[in-house]
Amino acid sequence: MTDTSFETQVQQGDAGFGDFFALLKPRVMSLVVFTAFVGLLAAPQPVHPFIGFVAILFIALGGGASGALNMWWDADIDRIMKRTRGRPIPAGRVTEGEALGFGAFLSVLSVVMLWLATNWVAAAILAFTIFFYVAIYTMWLKRSTPQNIVIGGAAGAFPPMIGWAVATGGISTESILMFTLIFMWTPPHFWALALFMKSDYHEAKVPMLTVTHGRKATRAHILIYTLLLAPIALGLSVTSIGGPVYLAVAVVLNLLFLKGAVDIWRRDEAQAEADGYRTEKKVFGLSLMYLFGHFGAILVESTLRVYGLGGW
Repeated sequence: MTDTSFETQVQQGDAGFGDFFALLKPRVMSLVVFTAFVGLLAAPQPVHPFIGFVAILFIALGGGASGALNMWWDADIDRIMKRTRGRPIPAGRVTEGEALGFGAFLSVLSVVMLWLATNWVAAAILAFTIFFYVAIYTMWLKRSTPQNIVIGGAAGAFPPMIGWAVATGGISTESILMFTLIFMWTPPHFWALALFMKSDYHEAKVPMLTVTHGRKATRAHILIYTLLLAPIALGLSVTSIGGPVYLAVAVVLNLLFLKGAVDIWRRDEAQAEADGYRTEKKVFGLSLMYLFGHFGAILVESTLRVYGLGGW
């Protein structure tokens, strides 16, 4: 997901709590926690509040461990890109060895403790999520193909499946659809960012779509993926975790997101540069509201269902 500002806010100096916390990519972690929490509460089996709290804690630590290992591996390009130069490693506040040890320790701790607290299925999905984000996305896809964010987006899509597995001990159509919603949302979300951050990726030699195929092709890809995303988002409304509240929210957000994608597709570079990529930045902000809105609506439906009011 997106983590563009927090790390630059930590004060310069020797490594402290704030530096190691920044390694966890807290903005990304917040999305991991939220979607995992929704997946847990939307599941048909109730979970004891203490078990649920412990599960979300270790899911968050697992997501943070992935972020620390990502920063360890990407320290070289983080020193080049403007938006990442202030992170703890390129800023010299944390060494690469410290980040590696910190991330590895939290990875093992989070998986083992989630297994002990809940079940092996949830722990296995968390372990695979960490592996996928670090080894498949960070070490391989990110620097080798413009499809990096398309395939790599799966790493950020697993948390609701983990939350669901905590409660049920398994996987279902609903959890797969929540995964697919995030998976299909990730490319247009990141490509909207890449449109106005192209120079960063170009200087770091990261083969983002804007670098390899240009902004015009990227604009078309945003529209295509947004069109493919809409039926998935709306389809969730007819499952056991959907309902009228979710459907109403999904209709509004998908219409807004589609309009934004069309607006981006219609623009040329002269227009974008003239207004400082205002539309692209607006759609990027909308993409954040889009995901939180959908999962927020699922949360509302699950809460209403407790009182016999949610669902169809």
